[in-house]
Amino acid sequence: MIFDRLKRFSIVLEGAERDGPAAFSPGQAVSGRVVLELAAAARLGALRLRAMGAARVHWTESRSAGSSTAYTQSYSDQVEFLSHRDTLMAPPDNGETTVLQAGRHEFPFTFQLPETLATSFEGKHGSVRYWVKAKLHRPWSTVKKAKKEFTVIEPIDINTPALLAPQAGAKEKLARAWYCNRGQVSVTAKIDRKGYTPGEVIPIFAEIDNCTSRAVVPKAAIIQTQTFIARGTKKQKKSVVTSITGDPIPAGKREVWHGRALKIPPVGPSILQCRIIQVEYSLKVCVDIPGTSKLLLELPLVIGTIPLHPFGSRTSSVSSQYSVNLDWLSTIPEQLEAPPEYSAVVSSPEAEQSLAPPCRSELGDILEGPFFAYIQEFRFRPPPLYSEVDPNPAPDSIRPRCMTC
Repeated sequence: MIFDRLKRFSIVLEGAERDGPAAFSPGQAVSGRVVLELAAAARLGALRLRAMGAARVHWTESRSAGSSTAYTQSYSDQVEFLSHRDTLMAPPDNGETTVLQAGRHEFPFTFQLPETLATSFEGKHGSVRYWVKAKLHRPWSTVKKAKKEFTVIEPIDINTPALLAPQAGAKEKLARAWYCNRGQVSVTAKIDRKGYTPGEVIPIFAEIDNCTSRAVVPKAAIIQTQTFIARGTKKQKKSVVTSITGDPIPAGKREVWHGRALKIPPVGPSILQCRIIQVEYSLKVCVDIPGTSKLLLELPLVIGTIPLHPFGSRTSSVSSQYSVNLDWLSTIPEQLEAPPEYSAVVSSPEAEQSLAPPCRSELGDILEGPFFAYIQEFRFRPPPLYSEVDPNPAPDSIRPRCMTC
């Protein structure tokens, strides 16, 4: 039997580190080889290769059709991104089998990825996966299979006007308890831009006015929203990526955040172009008000893969128009705490609110202010004032030069 003689049957992709998956971008060429090691000579049939990539979603929901009748509704959908087939070893035309001698045999392959692919993703109700599978055929024997997964990362360049635009918003809320008006809480917040990459620090500029009779607590968090779509129905899962908590604000006082630092941990990039799976991020600034629901302000975020270009790049013309207060750099914590649960930051009624950003007409002049760049200002000394008296006269010991000589 071939499986008694088969010592190794595997797929090796170029660019992979040990047993980890290799990473590619849309439009790149994927190269590798199928490795076959035999302990003795064996007769083989065909060796075929297939590369696949697809997004899949699936979840179930319980339905009630009466007091005693219940059933389960299933939701599933799939989008195929990649399908490539190749024959690495074909049987001879006369129908005979191919004899391979003992030893190591390698069968190289290469194929091109499409220009449009979704980033690899693993979620609670769906996934985006890419893999290569090889099948080894032999007469009168079962098919031997080998599979190798690889990662695809869709590039998201944050150096675009839409992702470099500042984001801002404002909200207010009346604190009520037992039908009594206890005052109003308002919050305004803005961030330098919409696009960031993992590892960057988001400076939050905010003002919280507490006009109530009790202390309130401001918080800020990055929220990840996974949306799964099937048969016209959506299923969402929200989680807190990271968060910070400010000091309590006494009654009748105002708190100002001059670029409060919130560092982005290692997270997957946004997925915005897939029909059945979307991964979105947002910055939520909320205020815990005793005796009533939280005041919540949401600013949209996009987590990209290509970081902000340094000075002198194509973004320098944009960044040179703004400056930023760099005092927030000293507030970066040395150790990050584990993020809280989503329900601890956002209550269930607020979670159902629309995720749309505020209209620009509603913001007024809130969008004016610090941006993401810091431009050093160079100052030159002015020239001396004009005078007919020589400020550096020549010594008397030096003989004047004759202009006619």
